[in-house]
Amino acid sequence: MDRICENTLKVAQALQQHADVTWVNYAGLPDHPEHALAQKYVRGSGSGLLTFGLKGGREAGAKFLDALQLFTRLVNIGDVRSLATHPASTTHRQLSPAELEKAGVKEETVRLCVGIEHIDDILADLSQALAASQK
Repeated sequence: MDRICENTLKVAQALQQHADVTWVNYAGLPDHPEHALAQKYVRGSGSGLLTFGLKGGREAGAKFLDALQLFTRLVNIGDVRSLATHPASTTHRQLSPAELEKAGVKEETVRLCVGIEHIDDILADLSQALAASQK
């Protein structure tokens, strides 16, 4: 679990710096509203799960998922493998934009469950998928 949390923090930090990412939601980041609770109850780690907003909404999210090579496209969480999903184009694809909003699902949201692969491989896969999402 330590490796998963270390990798996820590095991914969150990298995503915060990426031009095609509009927001990152991860309790391990100091600017997260629950960061103090993560520090107190889970030794400062924010788990292996994070979400982020991708410029380009539903279309970019679908392209991002299609471009991933290391990450597995799955909706479950809690694995040693890195997993990814884009709810608006997968689990919630049948909903209209209004229905997505009502359900609290943003079209730009991507959810990652980061695994134990080498961080350089994880970041490289995310980088190439982010680039592909904007084409």
